[in-house]
Amino acid sequence: MTETTSIAHARLSGAAVRPLHTLDPAAPLDDLEWLDDAIGDARVVAIGESAHYNRESYRLRHRLTRYLVERHGFSGYALEPGFTEAWPTDAWVRGTTDIDQLGPLMGNGMVQLMLMWTEMRAHLEWMRQYNRTAARPVGFYGVDLGGSNVSLLPGLDAVAAYLAEADPEFDVDSKIRQTAASFAPPSPLSAPAAIETYGRLATETRDALTAGLAQLAARMSGRRLDYVRRTTVDDYERAMRTLRLTITLDSVVRAMADGDLQTVMCNRDAAMADTVEWLLHREDRIVVAAHNGHIQRWPTTQPWPPGTPMGMHLADRIGDDYRVIGTTTGTGHTLNTDPDFYTGKIFTDLEPLRPGSLDALMHASHDGPFATDLRRLSPADTATVRATTNQRYGTVYLDQNPLDAYDILVHLPHVTAAEPDQDALTHSPDDVQKAFS
Repeated sequence: MTETTSIAHARLSGAAVRPLHTLDPAAPLDDLEWLDDAIGDARVVAIGESAHYNRESYRLRHRLTRYLVERHGFSGYALEPGFTEAWPTDAWVRGTTDIDQLGPLMGNGMVQLMLMWTEMRAHLEWMRQYNRTAARPVGFYGVDLGGSNVSLLPGLDAVAAYLAEADPEFDVDSKIRQTAASFAPPSPLSAPAAIETYGRLATETRDALTAGLAQLAARMSGRRLDYVRRTTVDDYERAMRTLRLTITLDSVVRAMADGDLQTVMCNRDAAMADTVEWLLHREDRIVVAAHNGHIQRWPTTQPWPPGTPMGMHLADRIGDDYRVIGTTTGTGHTLNTDPDFYTGKIFTDLEPLRPGSLDALMHASHDGPFATDLRRLSPADTATVRATTNQRYGTVYLDQNPLDAYDILVHLPHVTAAEPDQDALTHSPDDVQKAFS
């Protein structure tokens, strides 16, 4: 047998396969009891996805989160949308805002389209229902920079609102917001045009924006005790985290306009890790749901910009308190990463799996959805996984060392487009409504 033929027919042993009976979040959870040993006492369990907006990924994360909440007392669910924009959704799942406000929250274009799907509605509705009787409610958080990773306005406006209470004699320089508003997109679908607009700004205008943000941070840091007396520690810390993320976003937008995508990746993921650490001061145990490329403990490689993902930062900072559940996919539809995504072609067909890839190995090992605990493989299965050197992320393949990157893998043999929520669409920006029309 040739090496090529051997790779093409590689599969895990039956002992490595833990079938998932269903992806239905409401179904009994007994088939997930293997998670007890796999996660141990970890404080952060990250659940990945190969691409955004797949129905099966949303349902898997919902079901795994329900297990971790009900069986292990996890009290925070942190999704990839922006830190600032997630707070109103947190209030909704805790039951402190009207139930009919969910559509506008899901349709907010600044949450990167992450919430605007019926599968995400089901997850949020479960959280609100659970919190009605829970001794410890489950909070909803965002870990990303915000503003669809382009607009500084959500963060700036949140900080200005805080300063109006904490420092009413101080007027935030109006030029800061004017500059930020000049390139603010309504949603990620308009992000390329927004970056082009930023790129046309005069150098002195960009620099003034950066300097203005730095001055705000210095003022808030220096007056911390005064601000805490006038507000609360929690309000101050939330505003300060928002401002730190807004400053990072300013550096990311600058790097995008300059074509420095490596800086974009590195700055963004380090800030996401900072936010997870911040959340650990509020919650004992957290589920983090994000792309495989963010949660993995392995550097990103070409054709993506080389970088250090959030997962590597968290592994370095909290060690065994961090567990990673990566995902692989087989057939179906995935997020379109070509430029026509921005004109409304959100999804595209998955091409046949590349022989020798991690996804091909998983797809050959079992017919339905299943998990495998990479820490508890036999020597033969360990060698089989080690022989794979790349993984599919949507439509592209990146170099990968799965044994270092993940603790657990879940394979989704067939993935489909999530279903847009009509209430969310009604409350979405015009560019989103046009794309989905």
